[in-house]
Amino acid sequence: MSFPNQLYLDAPVVGQTEKEYLCQAIDSGFVSTIGPFVPEFEEKFAKYLGLPKVVSVQSGTAALHLALLELGIGPGDEVIVPALTFIATINPILYIGATPVIVDVDLDTWNISVASIQKAITPKTKALMPVHLYGTPCDMDEILQLASQHHLVVIEDATESLGARYKGSYTGTLGDLGAFSFNGNKTMTTGGGGMVSGKNESQLAHIKFLANQAREESKGYYHPEVGYNYRMTNIEAALGLAQFAQFSDFLVKKKRLNEIYREQLSADERIIFQKVKDGVESSYWFSALRFPQLEDVAELQNKLKNQNLPSRRNFVPLQHMPPYKQYSNSTYPNADLLYATGLCLPSSCLNDEESVKYFCKVLKELL
Repeated sequence: MSFPNQLYLDAPVVGQTEKEYLCQAIDSGFVSTIGPFVPEFEEKFAKYLGLPKVVSVQSGTAALHLALLELGIGPGDEVIVPALTFIATINPILYIGATPVIVDVDLDTWNISVASIQKAITPKTKALMPVHLYGTPCDMDEILQLASQHHLVVIEDATESLGARYKGSYTGTLGDLGAFSFNGNKTMTTGGGGMVSGKNESQLAHIKFLANQAREESKGYYHPEVGYNYRMTNIEAALGLAQFAQFSDFLVKKKRLNEIYREQLSADERIIFQKVKDGVESSYWFSALRFPQLEDVAELQNKLKNQNLPSRRNFVPLQHMPPYKQYSNSTYPNADLLYATGLCLPSSCLNDEESVKYFCKVLKELL
């Protein structure tokens, strides 16, 4: 089998439709934070999730920051986060002066471990922040039950999981508030950008107010609270609308790529895929697996790179990076093992099936 086409790790699908929407935004003169595409994007996004309202912002990080602020979390409060996640999960907790508490993850699903959460809850715990890693939903029933039992709020980091479902409900709609990202490597992109989701309309209205520098527009440039310049631009929303029109196709493609990987690789005892439990529908932002017989996946990744085949290591567990070491008070065997042996496979919707099958063939040969 020869290499049919270039393989892409996480590149977005951007074409003529996006150009047309962007040209409309430019021709309208609304290129910044005012314009008709922003409310239209929010309306369609809310309808997709089955929510009355959402708030567009500049990034997934901004979405998490505003969610924490809105739920009253601050100095002296503890927020529990998984060790295996991107640093954008933990940074907003530090922005507001709260204390992150890092816990281990589940070896099967790679998501935050409910048992680890239970052990980490203290009288200072105020919030849980589950991350639906690579598009696979967490065990939300158990997490929500714990939150209810201990009177905690839940902020879903759904930045990687748009389109994923847990028992029929979309991620980002299960907790008190949710955060999405439209970074350039996500399943759909606005270039940058993010969204805050939730069911409490008054909370979301206040989040929108904060994202607009907390400006009380009826009084001109009057600001009764400290606000933030977190608004999405009309150009970003235009790109988002163009992407959103194709989003269902993107999800189908992501699922199909994952099916091919499993068809080609799951019978190999040297490979274990990230587990998707019954009742859960992953959005497969990344198809991810681990190699239990390898001590360090770096050598395999370098061999793939030498054949122009892209892949990505798991996130470096938070406890190993200087800004976050002080917030680890346990051991993290599962997060460490997943980092050492895990790999994310080429998952861009630009990839065709033959190229993915070629990747699998080479991967098995290298093993």
